[in-house]
Amino acid sequence: MPELPEVETTRRGIAPHIVGRRVTGVVLRRPDLRWPIPPEVSTLLPGQVIEAVERRAKYLLLHTAAGTALLHLGMSGMLRVLPETTPIGKHDHVDIAFDTGNVLRFTDPRRFGALLWQMPGETHELLEGIGPEPLTDDFDGDVLWRLSRGRSAAVKTFLMDNAVVVGVGNIYASEALFAAGIDPRRAAGKVSRERYARLAAEVKRILAYAIDRGGTTLRDFLAPDGAPGYFFQELFVYGRAGDACKVCGHPVRVVTLGQRASFYCATCQK
Repeated sequence: MPELPEVETTRRGIAPHIVGRRVTGVVLRRPDLRWPIPPEVSTLLPGQVIEAVERRAKYLLLHTAAGTALLHLGMSGMLRVLPETTPIGKHDHVDIAFDTGNVLRFTDPRRFGALLWQMPGETHELLEGIGPEPLTDDFDGDVLWRLSRGRSAAVKTFLMDNAVVVGVGNIYASEALFAAGIDPRRAAGKVSRERYARLAAEVKRILAYAIDRGGTTLRDFLAPDGAPGYFFQELFVYGRAGDACKVCGHPVRVVTLGQRASFYCATCQK
């Protein structure tokens, strides 16, 4: 699944091509993805100028005066800016056409993605009640420490809770906990303020670095220019069960936490 760095990489890739450009048409090749596509996408978006492309959690928001189109890449979705004459593939479900002669094409083989609509001045229900962005000043160790008091859930499950902080998915939660030296199985309420400060700093560092590197190279993800991300080869624990820890040499272990595979080093993480 594309995680925050992949979505941010996509935002940075498409924004220069569509911000300030007028939408000339919308082609929907099916009425739904994960959910039905609202009629406003076809009736209100054409004729509008894209004022900004924002990311909130793993959603991309295309802002216009008439409202905002929300896009979620789901499990295998990809956005590319292409000439409108580019042949249509089997899984190319949506084209948003612009006055440049290009289209923003949404390709989603598994159809777990989404295209939704948010009216001006409103917040879509999927964006209500979610936590702060991890790369902003609204997120730090004190936030984690305060919200974790009395929580018995594993710290990795806690870190991946969107009500705590958005966009820290399985890959980056595993990597941040390794970098901070915290066992992912430890109860969230048993982690000290000092260790949460280190964890928050590592979340910020690793996400920022992954964005700079273009995200991770996983099965379906490609950057908007068709090039894969380059962070995956640098992972310390994720996907490396049984391999030697790059720091201490002991085998990397895997355990299921919150129905997700969680990778860790029992020597380096306590």
